[in-house]
Amino acid sequence: MQEILKKYIPEASISLVADLLNKYPHQLKIVNQRQTKHGDFRLSKDKKYQITINNNLNQYQFLLTLIHEVAHLVTHLNHKRVRPHGKEWKQTFQHLMLPFIHPDIYPKEILPHLANYLKNPKASTDSDVRLALAMKQFSEKSDKSFIFEIPFESEFIFKNRIFRKGNKRRTRFECLELKTKRIYLFNQNAEVELIVTI
Repeated sequence: MQEILKKYIPEASISLVADLLNKYPHQLKIVNQRQTKHGDFRLSKDKKYQITINNNLNQYQFLLTLIHEVAHLVTHLNHKRVRPHGKEWKQTFQHLMLPFIHPDIYPKEILPHLANYLKNPKASTDSDVRLALAMKQFSEKSDKSFIFEIPFESEFIFKNRIFRKGNKRRTRFECLELKTKRIYLFNQNAEVELIVTI
């Protein structure tokens, strides 16, 4: 297990994570990238607890996502049926993350944003703009940008469809799909491919 973990999480976190994973029975699967989520927790068809994590995450995203999903498992074991990201999960997630809020594990560029996010964690770490940006700088360079980074009225590709960025509504952007002329709301941290016109 520790040999596998070395490929995905910061070295200083490996023994802590291994202890945590051994404490709670489950199957851990590392899967190809999914567009809509970094990881998930579920009861599989054979009635075993299963956690899946995307294989394209950088080591800091991977660790945070893994602990997020382990928190779902622990919350389920302790409380059975509760809201997926309700107060029981939040408290469990905060408690499980405490040993990892350390400069030997997370770099100084991430730590303050991570600590702030954990005051009231949301369903998606990407909902916290500052944390998402801090995490992104440790990922391999990509041709994608967060939607909030691209200029107003610029055109971009998302899931093979072309959109034009519009006005911001609180935390989301109104974007016009050029083909259908329909308006869609995009989370400000949606990653899109900017169309550069010369």
